[in-house]
Amino acid sequence: MSEVTIIGLDIAKHVFQAHGVDASGHAILRKKITRSKLLPFFAVHPPCLIVLEACGGAHHWARELLKLGHEVRLIAPAYVKPFVRRQKNDAADAEAICEAAQRPNMRFVPVKTEEQQAAAMVFRGRDLLVRQRTQISNALRGHMAEYGWIAPKGLAHLEKLRALLSDQTAVPEGVRSVCVVLLDTLAKLDRQIALLDKEIVRRSREDTVTRRLMTIPGIGPITATAITALAPPLGTFAKGRDFAAWVGLTPRQHSTGGKQKLGSISKMGERTLRRLLINGSSAVVLQASKRGPAKGSWIEQMLARKPRMLVTVALANKTARIVWALMMKDEVYKAPVAATA
Repeated sequence: MSEVTIIGLDIAKHVFQAHGVDASGHAILRKKITRSKLLPFFAVHPPCLIVLEACGGAHHWARELLKLGHEVRLIAPAYVKPFVRRQKNDAADAEAICEAAQRPNMRFVPVKTEEQQAAAMVFRGRDLLVRQRTQISNALRGHMAEYGWIAPKGLAHLEKLRALLSDQTAVPEGVRSVCVVLLDTLAKLDRQIALLDKEIVRRSREDTVTRRLMTIPGIGPITATAITALAPPLGTFAKGRDFAAWVGLTPRQHSTGGKQKLGSISKMGERTLRRLLINGSSAVVLQASKRGPAKGSWIEQMLARKPRMLVTVALANKTARIVWALMMKDEVYKAPVAATA
């Protein structure tokens, strides 16, 4: 009987589906496994290649299977979907994972350590709190607009609402009590976000890589720490453009018949890194627009012929490439010298 060489494992909360093939690609294993029996099953199974989708819980199971002596690889779900035949179910997903893993040019996701995932949780938690703060502030603006109060832009102006609510006759009592609760929640969220910001700054000061990344214009402690925590090893990218494409800062192509058609950015990869790079580049471009860019600089040439938002995204793309070069060469950022006439 042939031995199983590759197992595609579709993971879930309680019931897992395994699909195994031999060296020639013929299916010889189809099995449902409950969560409690998964590790005991692979503990007695001969070492082989186990492939999972890079989804929730995948890195945990990958680490556990590696401890049992198996080779484990993760595939992005977008690369598995084209191999699903007709109907979607757990068995078909496991078979598609196994089929995708056999492609010679398939790209795999590096397995993250517990420390890497812990560092990433700081940003996930901070993003969640920031989104909640935005939701509450927008709700307050919408509610108070019904009573004729229009708040200026910016979270700082919402404090004026607390003074307005101190007047018992400004709004009905039911509205005032609800708004006070929302304002107190906003204040609590501000304190929690500040605590996470301090933790991020502390980590950035302790790591030599983040200190080097912060020498790049537009990259501060939050962006530098996010790159080290969320990005895969930059050695997996052949060049800086590949890293920028993974972040989603390169144009989306719709080319055919020898005609090249480029659209807006693809927005692939890690959206948190993309947002942070664009925000940092926006600050650099805004300062250059107000104070005037350096003579002969790249930003000056771009602002002279392109809209500011387009220049911002282009600078974010350029920054991503600089990050790759800096990380690969273990250097600090050196500002280019403008050409003189």
